[in-house]
Amino acid sequence: MRSFSKKWRSGSGWLGCLTSLALAVALALPAYAGSAVEGARIWPAPDHTRLVLDTSASVDHKVFALSSPARLVIDISNASLKADFDRLDLSGSPIRRIRSAPRNGSDLRVVLDLETDIKPRSFQLEPNQQYGHRLVVDLVKEGGGGAAVRPPQPVLSDNDAGKRDVVVVIDAGHGGEDPGAIGPRGTREKDVVLRMARTIAELINQKPGYTAKLTRTGDYYIDLRSRTLMARKHNADLFVSIHADAFRTPQPRGASVFALSQRGATSETARWLAKSENRSDLIGGSGGVSLDGKDDMLAGVLLDLSMTASINSSIGVGGHVLNRLGRVTSLHKSGVEQAAFVVLKSPDIPSILVEAGFISNPQEEKNLASSRYQQKVARAVFDGINEHFSQTPPPGTLLAWQKRQGGNGSAANQYRIRRGDTLSAVARENRTTVSELMRYNGLSDDQVIVGQTIRIPAS
Repeated sequence: MRSFSKKWRSGSGWLGCLTSLALAVALALPAYAGSAVEGARIWPAPDHTRLVLDTSASVDHKVFALSSPARLVIDISNASLKADFDRLDLSGSPIRRIRSAPRNGSDLRVVLDLETDIKPRSFQLEPNQQYGHRLVVDLVKEGGGGAAVRPPQPVLSDNDAGKRDVVVVIDAGHGGEDPGAIGPRGTREKDVVLRMARTIAELINQKPGYTAKLTRTGDYYIDLRSRTLMARKHNADLFVSIHADAFRTPQPRGASVFALSQRGATSETARWLAKSENRSDLIGGSGGVSLDGKDDMLAGVLLDLSMTASINSSIGVGGHVLNRLGRVTSLHKSGVEQAAFVVLKSPDIPSILVEAGFISNPQEEKNLASSRYQQKVARAVFDGINEHFSQTPPPGTLLAWQKRQGGNGSAANQYRIRRGDTLSAVARENRTTVSELMRYNGLSDDQVIVGQTIRIPAS
């Protein structure tokens, strides 16, 4: 008994051997357990295709491209395949077929047979509300980023030769593998904001003197910097990013409008000055000022001036949009807020971010999923944009020309009466008087009806 107790305390003997063996097995288990590829999704976009592999844990991997024929090889260490690649819809992507096989005993090799050569990039994503661990592989079209960039050409209005349209870029947030915020009933932000962005774009394109462009037209992801680059590519007069807010508790509610904060402007100025490739970019839009050849002090001053002007203009248009939103929904804050959102950081394009409501609030989630509510919010955003540019049209645009002409019956100076409108409210918003509106439209009294179109004299 004394001998047994001594061996128990020292860890020697048969019990020590068992303990050592158990420890060795425990340490060895992770090495043999490995990871599994449990699912896959494909998100085709205009300039790239994203392949997402759901994995049971983070993985070590290598990605490389081969030519003649075009292929992409994905090697995943210590992994097995549980997904069925045959069930993937490859239409709209450069992938013709996906093959897979074990490699080196415990590894997995996935081969994509491609229609054309691509540039691959890969990274991993941590679990979120909807998905677990993911390995993301982007197939970027060859030559997509290497072509020479031509200066953007103004969009000429069909109504009047030589007078350009006001260009508004509408950005639907999130997309593809990034669902954005998810409501209690499972409503996804990316779906709601895409529908609203499309509606806003349709309203803008129907208005003479305007052209709308969408940053994304389908369910795919675009990185934040590329969204603002697209606005510069289209020589936009305004960039509007549409989102749906969320909070950790269900109580917060109401729509918001954001412009860039001064702190965000300061950091962006520093980033522009630090990157030499930005020096050839113009500030102030087409025909603006190039930073190329300017010393740091002068370039910094020019950027500060441009940033300040853009922020002031953003707050101005944001105020009009917020005012219109307040007529169709509750507001989270009564004024335009400011924050350092990346998508607002274009130094020469006024930019706003519209939070259409809190998708984390059960009632607002129900509203946001409703097509009727989406139409109301989209109409309010459009009306705010139109109100802003009607008052302060950019030089050289059809709207500016029409304002100088006094609005001689042009469609851009007409207003369609909506439910809740009064002639006095319309007069106040357009900086004129009820008597002037009555005289200009041949009205005998100040009564108007829904659907009636009236002409607005120049302010």
